[in-house]
Amino acid sequence: MKPRDAAAYVFLAVAWGFSFLVLLRVVEAFGWVGAVTLRAFVACAALALLAVLTRRRLNFNHGWRPLAVVGATTVAGQLVCLSVATPLIGTAMTAICIAAIPLFSMAIGQAWGLERITARGLVGLLLGVAGIVLLVGFPAEPVTVTFILGCAAALAGAFCSAFGSNYASRHLRGTGALEVTIGAFLAGGLLTLPLLLWVPVPAPPRLADLGLLLVLGGVMSGLCYMAYFRLVSAIGATRAVSVEFAVTVIATLVGAGLLGERLSAVQLLGAAIIVCGCALVLGLLPGRRRGRARA
Repeated sequence: MKPRDAAAYVFLAVAWGFSFLVLLRVVEAFGWVGAVTLRAFVACAALALLAVLTRRRLNFNHGWRPLAVVGATTVAGQLVCLSVATPLIGTAMTAICIAAIPLFSMAIGQAWGLERITARGLVGLLLGVAGIVLLVGFPAEPVTVTFILGCAAALAGAFCSAFGSNYASRHLRGTGALEVTIGAFLAGGLLTLPLLLWVPVPAPPRLADLGLLLVLGGVMSGLCYMAYFRLVSAIGATRAVSVEFAVTVIATLVGAGLLGERLSAVQLLGAAIIVCGCALVLGLLPGRRRGRARA
């Protein structure tokens, strides 16, 4: 991996790892609907400004329908679920549940015929399911309705992300990463905007709250997505998506160190099993190599 790619990898891991902590503060200030809607619009505006500054001519020849689907799932669906789950179960548990994205992605890709599942991938999927069962079934605190709802929301967000990514791969091939990201965030913001009538912003935001919103939307959403798509083109999707593992580790440390969140030993075992399962699904674990020649 080149130094530039390694720097992008570390940047994504740190930025997305801390994004759960920032998200928690933004949800407190703007509500879970406001956090999603305003975050999406800020990300869209930041990327549009980037396009203007770089004199990039945007091309939306594929139309807005596929972008709306990606926005409804990867942006609106995922961010709504994360905004609901994080205050309920904490940053660490939410981040660990999000690590299941590669598992859902491979299952959807197999169902749609986008990729073939291997024996190693099937074992990885089964390990991932077992890890999720341990994660949800043996918490450090007593199992409550709030905990179950939070875990369900986080896993639903992971599924939305996986669905949107596979849909984009299937219907938006040839469309630039900048166009896909701008269109998805714009669509996601517009889709969640009417919900503000039901869940309005609880109070006038403070200057610090606006600053956190700009960081979450402009940096941790807009710029991070651009860095991620560039990393995909540089080192490949399989290696790039492995950044989710580093994100989970950092978010878990942030939750335990800064917020005092607790995880049981069984939950930590479940998290480790999920990581191993994802590594098998992504083909990141070493396997036997065939020799080029035999003596």
